[in-house]
Amino acid sequence: MKTQLLCTFAHKSDLNIVTEYIQQSYTIPERRIFVFSNAEATDNLYCTYNADAGTQRGQNTISIHRKKETNTLYTVNALNEVIKAVNNGVLDKTYRLDWSKYQNAFILTDDEGYRVIDLIFYKKFSWN
Repeated sequence: MKTQLLCTFAHKSDLNIVTEYIQQSYTIPERRIFVFSNAEATDNLYCTYNADAGTQRGQNTISIHRKKETNTLYTVNALNEVIKAVNNGVLDKTYRLDWSKYQNAFILTDDEGYRVIDLIFYKKFSWN
């Protein structure tokens, strides 16, 4: 079964409701959800999980990627913005990014291009 890595945004006070929603709404073969918090705004949580690739994304959920070696979460659009920023405005898909600068972080797009959010591991949910 092919999967896609998804991230559902949550507030700390809604975490149990959000994780129940995720479990009921998606086929998650690995039966686990990893939750990270924003290091500067710890009530902002990011629930990450591998879901069946054919699944429609729900509310507050995006498709993301992960660089395992540095535990970096990112969207493709955000990665393109980072490459342009460090490569004199040129988007070169062969550019070798220094991932160590983005260790334990989430790279997202914003109005000014991209932002890097430092992450702290918060919790892991698993079930049978």
